[in-house]
Amino acid sequence: MAEFINNYLSHSTYFAIAMSIAFYMLGIELKKRFKLAIFAPLIVASVLTLVVIVVFHIDMDVYNASGNYISFMINAATVCYGMLLYEQLHILKNNFKAIMIGILVGVFSMLTIILIMSVLLHIGHEQYVSLLPKACTTAIGLGIAEANGGYPSITIVWILITGNLGNAIAEPLVKFFKIEEPVARGVAIGCSSHAVGTAKALEIGEIEGAISGLSLAVTGLITVVVAAVYAQFY
Repeated sequence: MAEFINNYLSHSTYFAIAMSIAFYMLGIELKKRFKLAIFAPLIVASVLTLVVIVVFHIDMDVYNASGNYISFMINAATVCYGMLLYEQLHILKNNFKAIMIGILVGVFSMLTIILIMSVLLHIGHEQYVSLLPKACTTAIGLGIAEANGGYPSITIVWILITGNLGNAIAEPLVKFFKIEEPVARGVAIGCSSHAVGTAKALEIGEIEGAISGLSLAVTGLITVVVAAVYAQFY
């Protein structure tokens, strides 16, 4: 069965895309019905896709031959957040200092916590530097991990976990802590859970989505520089 599926996928351009989208749509329906964060569409799609890959022993190179088109579309969609930012440009101008300070605090807090936890748990240097870019988008995060001697495979797993977790709990968290300012919401989500979290920010509101899109980009750029410094600390 596994050989048949791998042979089929190797000659199919769209099967992996169709499967992933179908699982995502299932996640949307589950989220609507049960109203639980655990049924966030991205979490449902990721888990079910992983189950299919493991159960049927699908070769990842075969899956990626089709599935990589999804990654390409995600990158393109991320760029489109720039249009939202342009439409809310006056908000950026009026809150520029607060936004930049918020992003800097978020980046340094994240890296410092990773450093402290790595020391306390006695993890190796390679694993430590692999965790540093977990709040960046995949393209930036993998480059940071490789440049500092980390394992890209570990980095991408934590990037996925961070994004999916942010997408699932961002809205409940901002409500729990009574964060009502749209700009503050956008900075918090974009800085902590990159593009996947930004998708949730956009659902919350246009301002949140625009500022989150800006935050994820600036977070990535700052992390490129600061992670290289933090990599020397442990």
